[in-house]
Amino acid sequence: MPPRYQPADSLASPRFTGVRTFARLPHVRTTAEVDVAVVGLPFDTGATYKVGARFGPESIRSASAMLRPYNAELDVQVFAQLSVVDYGDAPVIPGFIDDSYAAITATLRPLAEAQVITLGLGGDHSIALAELRALAAVHGPLALVQFDSHGDLWDSYYGGHKYTHGTPFRRAVEEGLILPARSIQLGMRGSLFGQEDLQIARDMGFTVLTTTQLLACSPREIGDLVRQQVGDGKVFLSFDVDFFDPAYAPGTGTPEVGGPSSFQGLAYLRACTGIRWVGADVVEVLPAHDHAQITAQLAAQVGYEFLSLVALGPV
Repeated sequence: MPPRYQPADSLASPRFTGVRTFARLPHVRTTAEVDVAVVGLPFDTGATYKVGARFGPESIRSASAMLRPYNAELDVQVFAQLSVVDYGDAPVIPGFIDDSYAAITATLRPLAEAQVITLGLGGDHSIALAELRALAAVHGPLALVQFDSHGDLWDSYYGGHKYTHGTPFRRAVEEGLILPARSIQLGMRGSLFGQEDLQIARDMGFTVLTTTQLLACSPREIGDLVRQQVGDGKVFLSFDVDFFDPAYAPGTGTPEVGGPSSFQGLAYLRACTGIRWVGADVVEVLPAHDHAQITAQLAAQVGYEFLSLVALGPV
């Protein structure tokens, strides 16, 4: 039998019709017969510069209407392999990060307990801590594969505030949610506060590739490196759209020039096959700065590529 939950047939009903869900998937809040649940995480008051990513999930869902079932680059019929639902949004509380973390964790943990893989649509990057709390509570400490231009490992902002979109992975290490020695950050670039900023991650045990180092490698080399790094354990993918050059992803809160193109970035992601993914997110889409939904379309494609990697399965 085919998977139970699949997208609407766009050859039978136009893409501009119906309620906006990710890839036109059914909006169902269940774990029964579900392989992957797409969950909106519309929280952005962890942002330290431009805000508005609370509207990211809505924009990504709208842009995702053009996604089709077959991924030609990876040669996989995504929804013939997976039963996927759009689970709706976590009930976050704007302005209250601790309460929003609790709401996100409470939304995702039952999914993880049911062995459903989660794909979070952000929201600013602070939401990753709440996701990791939910997933690590079920799966144990996870390896992290992070596509980003920032390490998000700073200790605090603005007089000691510990919870922002620049600190989630520092807190995740402290809470034992991720395994730095099996984790990798890809695409670091931009001006920094000091020479030690990139070294912070390396001192914690992360493998770190700057954008310059990344672009010197082929996608196949990066895929091999990521597989070597994470091993056969369980892995979380966190993808900040500012990984891409702002020419390709202008709708984000902290853009950094000099990044990969959409073609390059997607090729690196597609190379990460054969991994035991248990969750992922796509974060920092800021629609107010996203003319023609350029960033939202790219974020939707990132989510689709993650589903494709899940559909291919681990080695």
